[in-house]
Amino acid sequence: MCPSSAPAVLDAPTVPAPGIPIPGTAGGIDTAALSCADRELVEAARVVLVRHYRPFWHMVSAALRSRDGRIWTGLHLGATVGRMQVCAEVTALGRAILEGDGTVECAVALRHPKPEEVAGGIAVVPPCGACRELLTDYDPGCAVIVPGPGGLRRVAIGVLLPSPYQR
Repeated sequence: MCPSSAPAVLDAPTVPAPGIPIPGTAGGIDTAALSCADRELVEAARVVLVRHYRPFWHMVSAALRSRDGRIWTGLHLGATVGRMQVCAEVTALGRAILEGDGTVECAVALRHPKPEEVAGGIAVVPPCGACRELLTDYDPGCAVIVPGPGGLRRVAIGVLLPSPYQR
């Protein structure tokens, strides 16, 4: 668990390329509105992205916390053929299913800036539409950490996908 002195802004170390800034954070990720457990989730995704970033191949990371409290991380798998790419949330969910209880209490994705982007750093991004569907399929009660006008916030997956596909 987080100590009471856990930072509200997670400083991103120097990364290979600049990117898009997160307003009001001087390049860090503003997590002030999040719980300690959610800040740990964001940090787990950030560590994976900083460690494994490779332009156009590994540009997004994700972290999922299962209902038993364990954190599972994943990495975007780029491919020359675009439709063969695999989202970071999918790799994290696969690990949670294979190595854990397969539940998702909360998820977050972080994006590294593209090499041609000139200012900023790593940013929290909402899941793509396919990942919203997948998270809903596997745990319709899960939450997702997304950026908002006032900083990061935690929302129910149903807020992002109010009308999921029905089989």
